[in-house]
Amino acid sequence: MITKDIRKSLKIKPSGRSSDFISPSFGWGCLYKCSYCYMKRNKPKGLSIATNTSELLTQINTHATFAQLEVEKPNQTHEKYITYDISCNEDFALHLKHHDWKTIFNFFKDHDIAMGTLATKYVNKELLKYNPNKKIRIRFSLMPEKKRQLHEPNTSTIQERIEAIDQFIEAGYDVHINFSPIIVYDKWLHDYDELFCLLDKYVKNKEGVLSECIFLTHEIHKHYSNLLRHPETEVDLRREEIQEYKTSQFGGKNIRYKHYLKRDFINKFTELHDTLIPWNKIRYIF
Repeated sequence: MITKDIRKSLKIKPSGRSSDFISPSFGWGCLYKCSYCYMKRNKPKGLSIATNTSELLTQINTHATFAQLEVEKPNQTHEKYITYDISCNEDFALHLKHHDWKTIFNFFKDHDIAMGTLATKYVNKELLKYNPNKKIRIRFSLMPEKKRQLHEPNTSTIQERIEAIDQFIEAGYDVHINFSPIIVYDKWLHDYDELFCLLDKYVKNKEGVLSECIFLTHEIHKHYSNLLRHPETEVDLRREEIQEYKTSQFGGKNIRYKHYLKRDFINKFTELHDTLIPWNKIRYIF
């Protein structure tokens, strides 16, 4: 179910990782059914699209005017522009036709100091008809294909996403890679070896393609929901021998890899990554 309403919250939150800031939500919810996604807890059914796009953009414009006085540039999000994640609560590219997306993209394209960024699991070819002059960053999420089939059903294949990297760069987008979530399972490094080799083979425009790497944090309510609906996914997502509980900053109970093990996982992932695709600089990893 898709609904449209006025987005009352105009709050802009600091990020510091995927972007400098998280914009007010142009959309809330997701039509995908990824096994690990927190959105199904926040909005279990359907998608809500904001109708007051101009008001949200005005808020970003005002915010950017003051943010440029506080945010040091260059930083890892961008060397010049103040970056705003416009898809933190949805997959914007998947829901494109429901948005006044050209108004949003034109805002960032023409803005002197603000840049938009979004992560996606969907290769939407409609976006290739638009040239944002590097003022929109697409972050294609990647994981081994066999795990995509299990955890991200109905999304674009990993091969499609990899091949889209060059297509979107040539269309005028800034393109990064989002290795997220990184799930630890038997032979996980072997599968990432194959993924990195595919990237090295198919990506021709390697310069400037950076990445962010995020290991799985599993939400406890999502765990119990999966046990009822998709128990096969929890073989990967809930592994008590290597995981521990963590209380989030908002009071929620999450499951993450044990601290001392995660450091080893990060080191092994980084070593493999830097050996096989040294051109793909890691912006951050946690």
